[in-house]
Amino acid sequence: MKRDLARLANETFDLLIIGGGVTGACIARDAAMRGLSVALVEKNDFAHATSAHNTKLIHGGLRYLRNLEFGLVRESLKERRIWQRIAPHLVSPLPFLVPLYGGGFKARATLAAGLTLYDLLSYDRGWLDDPAQRLPAHTWLGKDEALRLEPVLDGPGFQGAFRYYDAQMYAPERLAFENILDAAIHGAAMANHVAAARLLLRDGKVEGANVRDTFTGDAFDVRATLTIVAAGPWADIFLADALHHPSSHKLLRSKGIHLLVPSIVGKEALAVAAGGGHFFVVPWHGLSLLGTTDTAYPGAPDEVGVSEADIAGLLAFINKYLPAAKLKRENVIHFYAGLRPLVDDGSGSTYGASRKAEMVDHAKDDGVDGMFSVIGGKWTTSRELSQKVVNAAVAKLRKPARACATGTTLLPGGVERFSKFAAHLPPTLANGEHLARLYGRRLNDMLAEANNRPDLLQPLTAQGDIGAQVLFAMREEAAMTLNDVLMRRTTIGQLGNPGAGAIAAIADLMAAELGWDDARRAREIESTWPNFLTKADAA
Repeated sequence: MKRDLARLANETFDLLIIGGGVTGACIARDAAMRGLSVALVEKNDFAHATSAHNTKLIHGGLRYLRNLEFGLVRESLKERRIWQRIAPHLVSPLPFLVPLYGGGFKARATLAAGLTLYDLLSYDRGWLDDPAQRLPAHTWLGKDEALRLEPVLDGPGFQGAFRYYDAQMYAPERLAFENILDAAIHGAAMANHVAAARLLLRDGKVEGANVRDTFTGDAFDVRATLTIVAAGPWADIFLADALHHPSSHKLLRSKGIHLLVPSIVGKEALAVAAGGGHFFVVPWHGLSLLGTTDTAYPGAPDEVGVSEADIAGLLAFINKYLPAAKLKRENVIHFYAGLRPLVDDGSGSTYGASRKAEMVDHAKDDGVDGMFSVIGGKWTTSRELSQKVVNAAVAKLRKPARACATGTTLLPGGVERFSKFAAHLPPTLANGEHLARLYGRRLNDMLAEANNRPDLLQPLTAQGDIGAQVLFAMREEAAMTLNDVLMRRTTIGQLGNPGAGAIAAIADLMAAELGWDDARRAREIESTWPNFLTKADAA
């Protein structure tokens, strides 16, 4: 897959999608698979923001039952199973323990009732061909058994824990990207690092957008019958600028930070009730992912970051409700912040706000025809949301189109059974399962980039990423910058600073491939450091 700027500039498309996060990616895949002509532009890199900066979960949303959002929970649980089916290399079962500290019989009975309802709503959790992907019902673990599994649960009043199951993403950036890739395979014209500058308006109708290549500054028009704004936390800002007045639908931006620390749990994730909220401790790539905060963010989305106060606050919160963790600032290996784009219900509460999505037809709401926007939603339900959006687009376009097949069609790396696939990896590939998780059935295509160069098969870092991935990212996955490779096409930068040597080696491979001079190579290396600094460090 390559950025196809010539097609974007010279064709007229059925759909232009503005935004390359998971929502835009899923819309593009669905529309292209149905036979529509599709263009997509993303001002940064695909899945660079909210779609990457999350808790890495595909889940039903157990806590939404408290808000009586049964429809959202059921939809999420159905979509959880679909992601397990179409991308088993990237989505797999994850057991959770929900500990009880005090509260007695009433607290246990209440939680048992909620988990029983969760099980009932996920009645199809066993409807998968691969037995390894089927999720059991919840169970109760007594104090001794729970502590044997996860000693970190020990604390005053600990009674035991419920175990239930959801699913985890091995790399959310790659899962989103596989939707981008599949859209391109089905004929879509996709481009990262191309920013939508303004809408093309004529006689009250949107006819596409004027866009700008962020590398060269060159501007050109992308024309389409219908434009879909899927810009996540930027959506209302873009719409207000494009429409010259505030959009009729508002966003509430919620900031969530995550911390990565050395492992404090085994194979079980923890979902801990805490002060009217909750937090997760999730095993991920041999480390523990801690999250998340949920606070209203009034600032510019481009400026969101993690401060030392953010880190101290989350550590203190977790230590209060999980005292055996004994976490300190020096334990933090990596951190990141993301923004949830929530539909503003007027309450001002981010934690209590619904995670439902809304699709807006601006012909009805703002008197501007030829444009939809999509706001709100959650990772898990992005495929289902895209199906609804494309259904509406097909009706608006009045074009014949094939039925939606995204729920039953494997993604490009998808395999029928991952365990069977992984069992046949080359025995000489020491980091084979890690790479198989990232690429699935595209693994051999990636390894072929080594082309008899053994050095490109040697691990660059402890987690096992290799040089062949860097070439594959540039040649086949539209990676244009060092950050694209470090943070989204591989996991090299996802587990903390990989070290100056690894970054320099990757920069050398990219410079040779893309023709960077010394100054460009230096700028690319310098651009990586904010990934590993807090705001306080940067200051």
